[in-house]
Amino acid sequence: MSGLERTYRLAARDTKSEPTVVTIGQLRIGEGCPVMIMAGPCTVESREQTLITAHAVKAQGATVLRGGAYKPSTSPYSFQGLGIEGLEILAEAKAETGLAIITEVMDPRNVELVCRYADILQIGTRSMQNYDLLREVGKTQTPVCLKRGMSATLAEWLQAAEYILLGGNPNVILCERGIRTFETYTRNTLDLAAVPSLRELTHLPIIVDPSQGTGRASLVAALSRGAVAVGADGLLIEVHPDPENALKDALQQVTPEEFAALMDGLRPLADAINRGIA
Repeated sequence: MSGLERTYRLAARDTKSEPTVVTIGQLRIGEGCPVMIMAGPCTVESREQTLITAHAVKAQGATVLRGGAYKPSTSPYSFQGLGIEGLEILAEAKAETGLAIITEVMDPRNVELVCRYADILQIGTRSMQNYDLLREVGKTQTPVCLKRGMSATLAEWLQAAEYILLGGNPNVILCERGIRTFETYTRNTLDLAAVPSLRELTHLPIIVDPSQGTGRASLVAALSRGAVAVGADGLLIEVHPDPENALKDALQQVTPEEFAALMDGLRPLADAINRGIA
């Protein structure tokens, strides 16, 4: 084991040669498992918007509903999420559709609350190095989706995962969501090379968020196919019934119709690499 790997010894491939498979209810995500699709709105805006989207993404093969009840915003004047009301809407969507729920937790004080509603806790890019939050989710056994910091190296990202693993929670999923570079055409630069690179470094499952990764709805389908082709274990896709009027990230959310076309293009690829869609 190299000196660098010793800084994330529990996450290192040298420590655990067999891939970690994270179980979410009856679902399984990890190397060798079918590709898992997590889809839904960036933000829970209303009951109607969330339920419409939940039914639409389930009809196309998604098994996990994404939606933010708490939203980190660069500007304090931007929409911050519905909080507990948003969590309750997600719970209703789960009850109606059977979809598992992934939603962001930002505050260590809210971890216990969010765990009551979420099947997967999302740690956003701005929180990747919030070590108090990482320690707190490490005390749970709820699966954690750890997004890469917008300027984080792979080693820094894996060291953040190490905080969660060291706390006793082995259920960590890594999410590549684009990094900040000099390019301005896309919101972020989606680093698909991170997926096979991480395969060499860690045993943890790896998913990709092509919505945040590009910031452009027109690019989401192509980057979704690219992510699956390079070995991603799942995708995290933003879907909204009326993206033009979305309260957050309007430009990167696809419509239910666009999501259906995306899934039609994704299935043959997933089958071709002998994985299929979960």
